[in-house]
This record gives sequence, C-alpha cells and structure tokens, in this order.
Amino acid sequence: MNTSIRDPGLDPEAPVKQPTHPKLLQVMGPGLITGASDDDPSGIATYSQVGAQFGYGLAWTLLLSYPLMAAIQEISARIGRVTGEGIAGNLRAHYPRWLSVTVVGMLLVANIINIGADLGAMGAALRLLVPGSALLYVCGFGVLSVLLEVFTRYSRYVSVLKWLCLSLFSYVICAFVVKVPWAQVGWAVLLPSLSIKPDYLVAIVAVMGTTISPYLFFWQAEQEVEDEKERPGAHPLTHAPWEAPAEFARIRVDTYLGMALSNAIAFFIVVTTATTLHAHGIVDIQTSAQAAEALRGIAGPLTFYVFAAGIIGTGLLTLPVLAGSGAYAVGELFAWRVGLARLPSQAKAFYGVIALATALGAGLNFTSIDPVKALYWSAVLNGVVAVPVMIVMMHLSMHKPVMAGFTLPPLLRMLGWAATAVMAATVLAMGVTWFM
Repeated sequence: MNTSIRDPGLDPEAPVKQPTHPKLLQVMGPGLITGASDDDPSGIATYSQVGAQFGYGLAWTLLLSYPLMAAIQEISARIGRVTGEGIAGNLRAHYPRWLSVTVVGMLLVANIINIGADLGAMGAALRLLVPGSALLYVCGFGVLSVLLEVFTRYSRYVSVLKWLCLSLFSYVICAFVVKVPWAQVGWAVLLPSLSIKPDYLVAIVAVMGTTISPYLFFWQAEQEVEDEKERPGAHPLTHAPWEAPAEFARIRVDTYLGMALSNAIAFFIVVTTATTLHAHGIVDIQTSAQAAEALRGIAGPLTFYVFAAGIIGTGLLTLPVLAGSGAYAVGELFAWRVGLARLPSQAKAFYGVIALATALGAGLNFTSIDPVKALYWSAVLNGVVAVPVMIVMMHLSMHKPVMAGFTLPPLLRMLGWAATAVMAATVLAMGVTWFM
C-alpha cells in the first residue's frame, strides 16, 4: 500500500488530466465492483429459489429493478465524489447523532450476518468440489479475505476484485449449457402472470431487497472517495468544479454497466434454475450450495462444477465489500482514519473492524443459529435500513450547502425517488405478508 495518499512529486493543485479516449477498464471501477458484489452467494440462493419456485415468472423483476438500482448507486457515487466524504461521514456532519448511530449499527449487524451466510455458502460449495470440512474452509476463506484486504496494495487489490468479476460469467455459461427455451423466457418477461398471493409477493420483496442493499451505497460512495484521494491532483468536486463533467460521465458509465452486469447475471441464475430445477419439480432451494448440488443430477457435472465454482468466486469478491463497507461506515461515524489505501499502522481501528466483522461472521457458522433464518433477518434489516438511508441520500443530493452546484439533474432525481418509493413499498409488503 502507499504510505502517502497523493504523489508528492506532482502539484497537488494541478487539475487531473483526463484521457481523451479512456479505455473501458480505466472507466470501470467502483460501479463495476459494487454491481458484481451484489451477486454474492446469498443473492445466488435468493435467485435460485425464485427460479426454482416460479420458473420464469419473476424474471421481469430484474428488468424493473435495473434503472432504479443504477440510479441510486449513481447518486451514492456522486455524493462521495462531490463531497469527498462517504455516506456515514455526511450523516455524521449533517444529521442528528442518533440517526447516524442507528443506521450504521443496523448496517454493521446486517453485514456481519451476510458475511456469515456467504462464508457458510462458500465452505459448503468447496466441500462439494473438494472433500473436507466445510467449517475449516469457512475459516480459510475468512482469513484469506482479511489478509488480502489488509496487506495488499490498494491499486493491486482493486485489480484483483475486477478480475474476480469474471467469476460471474460462470452463470452465463450455465444458462447456455442447459439449453434454455429463450422464446418462452421472452414471453414470460414481456407478459408476466402477476399474482397477489403471499409467496409471490415475498419473492418480489426478496429480489428487490437483494438488488438494492445499503452496503452497496456505502461501498460505492467510499470507493469514489478512495479513488479521488489516490489520484494526484484530484479533489472533491466542491473544491474543483472543473473536474465535474468528466467525472460524472465516468461515474455514469461505470455505474450503469456495473449494475447491468449485476442484474444480467441474476437473470441468468433465475433462468438456469427455472429451466432445470423448476422444470423437474424441485421448487424449494434454501442455499446456493443446495442449488449447485441439485443441478448435478439434472443438468450434468459441467453445470454443477461451474455453478459451484461461481459461488466461491463471487464470495471472494463480496466478502471485502461487506466487511469494508461496514468498516468505512463505523470509521467515518467516529472520525477515524479510514481507507484501503492506508497502511495497517495508519488505520488500525479501520482494519480492526474489517477483521472483527469477518471473524464474527465466520463464528456464526459454529453456532446453532440457522444460517438461512439469519440471512432472512439480514434481508429484513437491509430493507429497513435502506429506506431511511435512501431518503437521507436524496435529501443530501439535493441540498445545495452540501452539494454546491452539483445537485441532481431532474431525471436522476425522479429515478432516485422512484427507487426510494419502491423500496419503501417493498418493506411495507414484507410487513404485510407476516400477517397474511
């Protein structure tokens, strides 16, 4: 890692030189990693259950959620790039203390549960491929994730995360191996059979809660802050408005492509499990590893191996995002030094939260807590936390004293409020289903 955030050999006040025609990989960064990390082992389990239970009947939800998800993530990125602070830092600076403490606390609890569920899924998936102890594998994956996050140079670590995004394409391969009836899928997406039955509504809640998650907001905003600090001559846009056009264009391309990748992969998982599991009467899938095991006898060993390997790859991508977003939020709440670009000695508390969150998540797999039920309550917490965070983000992004001249354009503002309304309706529907 760098011992300094900026290169002292360059003029810190000089404007950032933007490439005239930047390469795609130069543009893709926080948005790509954020979008890809949304398809974690827990998300794979959710999409597998939706495909197994309803066939192609809920594939349309991933098209609906895309513009909403992309808009709210772009807003997150803009807040970080404009202010030079993450979501938690802005909460601390502009809102009552009780609100920031409550939101960050709930986010951290939900992230720890999610880490535990993802580690458990990764351990179970590796045991399907290599005989051994799933709990031992859980510990190994947890230690590996922490070591990479703490001791790898930031720029190299980002490159590792980008390469891990390729693991998502295992689910594209699966969809083409099992010979999907694409015409049937198309009709199901364009003319879905809607229902008000409780299990149908719960499935929609699950999909929306999985695609729009608070940890993604915190992570992408902080990665914009991190990237700005790492680039010589870059500044928060409130101090360097001339950088705004190029930066907003980069953020938009990065975010919308990253979220498109996320939802496309989720779509392929639904389609694959619908074509195989649902078509053969298997309609109850509790974990991603169970989905992989079920595919072995129906779709053949190739689909099984690719699906199981994808669980491990996506888990390795998501663990640092879950632990890191929690550490950023806690660190900014208490005004600590934060950042993956800092040496461990420069941000001991920040890296301590990463290690502790991962250890607690791993520890859940050694208790009598049912990981499936724990994940359910994690989803509930994520949904509950998302609504106030999104409301605060919308207020922040339209507040001129915070955003200076960079408040949201009308279309993005409309999509942001639409996403907030949909998420609020999702949480309300979740509550209603408990009494149905």
